[in-house]
Amino acid sequence: MNFLVLVCMLIAAAFAAPQGQAPTETVPIVRQDSQVNGDGSYQYSFETGNGISADQKGDLKKVGDVEAIEVSGQFQYPGENGNIQLTYVADENGYQPQGAHLPTAPPVPEPIQKALAYLATAPPQPEQNSQ
Repeated sequence: MNFLVLVCMLIAAAFAAPQGQAPTETVPIVRQDSQVNGDGSYQYSFETGNGISADQKGDLKKVGDVEAIEVSGQFQYPGENGNIQLTYVADENGYQPQGAHLPTAPPVPEPIQKALAYLATAPPQPEQNSQ
């Protein structure tokens, strides 16, 4: 009986031991550039040895009565199905990403398109008072 308990304890200890960790790989920075200007504009870019890269620039822009930074850029990295690339703009209209991997809205059905086209060309209707 003691032998069975000892074997069970050894098996439990073997499963509880840390499993082999994947060695951490050091990824070299192949290219890196950055610049910050006194007027608030900036730019940076980098590329790593494993295929990751990014570029971004920001410019100070007057939006109404306030100054804001308008940002544009792109990044890419290797994915399971090839390189993933995303470009973006962030300005007074919000964050606007673009990329082939991003989901898109389904097309508007044809009957709805026809109805919208009709409504756009129809003369205005007089308002009715409901009293």
